[in-house]
Amino acid sequence: MNNFERLEHLIGKEKLSKLKGSKVAVIGLGGVGGICALTLARSGIGTLVIQDFDVVTETNINRQVIAYYDTIGKNKAELIAEEIRRINPDCQLTVSTEKFNSESRLFEIPFDFLIDCIDSVPDKYLLITECLKRSIPFVSSMGAAKKLDLKKLAIMDLSETAYDPLAKAIRKKLREAQIYGPVMVVSSTEAPASIDRLGSYMPVTATAGIMLADYAIKQLLKG
Repeated sequence: MNNFERLEHLIGKEKLSKLKGSKVAVIGLGGVGGICALTLARSGIGTLVIQDFDVVTETNINRQVIAYYDTIGKNKAELIAEEIRRINPDCQLTVSTEKFNSESRLFEIPFDFLIDCIDSVPDKYLLITECLKRSIPFVSSMGAAKKLDLKKLAIMDLSETAYDPLAKAIRKKLREAQIYGPVMVVSSTEAPASIDRLGSYMPVTATAGIMLADYAIKQLLKG
């Protein structure tokens, strides 16, 4: 197959081979994680571990790549897996529909890099601390809700985040537990919109997902 011919022209055969030999986990497959996983598949990552317990709802349709009226009620991980197989039939897939928590079997699976796209503060905190404890390279998605300016998104250390309530909550929990160390994240420095409910905009969530995939790919090619 020549599905990655154009990428090979750009990065060369050796680097493409490295991506094909890489194993990446994406945990959480919503507006950010879904596009992230598909970007990795289209970039030649040879093995993907994808995990999400949730199902598609009508409110996902404005931003999630596998959300349609005919996929409502279907599991997001299984839908993303179908798309990955359509993109690259050679990609080795491990698909989990369990919720990530203290009982998760995620770390029984070997992988080279992890991308955290979980929404829940306790579960995100647990995932970050497990990666730090196990010295697993990772990058984490912070808050993308209530944001409209995709140009305010950047990869930064958690300590550098601003106007990001999710990042603030994770920083606080890490500080209280006296856990220190670099935690790279994608975050927006835009002040959140003054609205009562969580509102999301696909140009922001999709850009965050692509940035996470790009960061992971560049880190893998460095090693």
